[in-house]
Amino acid sequence: MAKLKDRASDARPYLERALKDERVREDVKSAVGTAREIYDELLGGRAVTSAAARVATDKDIQQSLRDAIEDLRDAADRVQGKSGHKGRNTTLLLTGIVLGVLFNPVTGPGTRRWLQETVFGEGDEFEYKSDSNSK
Repeated sequence: MAKLKDRASDARPYLERALKDERVREDVKSAVGTAREIYDELLGGRAVTSAAARVATDKDIQQSLRDAIEDLRDAADRVQGKSGHKGRNTTLLLTGIVLGVLFNPVTGPGTRRWLQETVFGEGDEFEYKSDSNSK
C-alpha cells in the first residue's frame, strides 16, 4: 500500500486545479446548495421512510438530484482535465446536414449543380453515371 505522502503527491495536480478553477468551485457550490435544499425539504420534521417515499414519487426532487449530480460530474471532469466532444459532435452534425441537402430528392439536384458550377466552372461538363441506367 502506498504511503500517505505518495498518495497526496499524486492528488496534488487535481487539488491545485480544483482550487484555481472558478467553474469547478461554482459547480461544487451549486451541487452542495441543491443537496442542502433537498435535505431540508425532505427531512424537515419527517421520518426517513416518508422522505424515501417522497424521493421515489416527487418529480421535482428527482430533477433537483439529477442537477446536483450533473454539477458534481462537471466539476470532477474539469478537475481531471477531461474535455467534451463538442468539436467532434459539431463536425458530425454539419456533415449530416450537408449530406442531407446534397442527396435530398427535392434540393439535391439543384444543389449539386450549383456546387459543380462553383467548383469546376460553368464551361466544364461533369456527368453522373450509374450502373442501373447503362443496362
